[in-house]
Amino acid sequence: MNLNDLTKISGQFQNTEKMPVLFLGHGSPMNAIEENQFVQGFRNISKEIPKPNAILCISAHWFTNGTFVTAMDMPKTIHDFYGFSKELFEVDYPAPGSPELARETATLLLPETVEEDHNWGLDHGAWSVIKHLYPNAEIPVIQLSIDYTKPPQYHFDLAKKLQKLREKGILIIGSGNIVHNLRMVDWKNINTVGAGWDWAIEAREKTNNWLLDGNFQNLIDYQQQGIALQTAVPTPDHYLPLIYSLGLKENSDSLSLFNDELIGGSLSMTSVRIG
Repeated sequence: MNLNDLTKISGQFQNTEKMPVLFLGHGSPMNAIEENQFVQGFRNISKEIPKPNAILCISAHWFTNGTFVTAMDMPKTIHDFYGFSKELFEVDYPAPGSPELARETATLLLPETVEEDHNWGLDHGAWSVIKHLYPNAEIPVIQLSIDYTKPPQYHFDLAKKLQKLREKGILIIGSGNIVHNLRMVDWKNINTVGAGWDWAIEAREKTNNWLLDGNFQNLIDYQQQGIALQTAVPTPDHYLPLIYSLGLKENSDSLSLFNDELIGGSLSMTSVRIG
């Protein structure tokens, strides 16, 4: 795949300066409708980066056997949660899709098989954060699923193949949480910013240091990094979107953190800007 092949993408996706890459700690679905420092952090980051031609999101909430990409013209807003307020279930984020970008994404990832999907839509890992970045829902959004049968190194390497999209004004967003253990949430401090169990504090400190030092191999091999990391990442679904974002970092890219706080004892909102 070379840059000329990307001219197949519709004329709206012109050559641009290289876009940044984001990893967003999305936290509770309620962040979609609440006003807090994390929501403000999402809004602020959108002001600091160029307006994208389209968005490709890798969400913790589309965890599949195989890899899929949404390819419909108008993806539906999926309310993939329960037990929350009626107001949250009424949120609609009517961003258009982009079948052409979906096809080009699948082409870039060859020889891996990526199937076009016409049923999924935008899950809350995508719309609950993107709505704060671009509230008018005018920017096309597609999602790429995470194949749960593959190890972290596979996802890191797969993400590298998407690099050329950054030169077409495509904002690539990983959405999950680095520290995410719902079974150990401290419900008394669910809204207390800075509240973290000792293992969560240790995991956040280690992962932040590796991120800032560029030690991505330790982050890829997180399961070998001790009890704190194993407790912080009991399942890979919310962690692997970070690995996709890191796979897109080039040597010339800077890396910075924002929304870097623990909450509820066992969750981190730490987010990453690359480039």
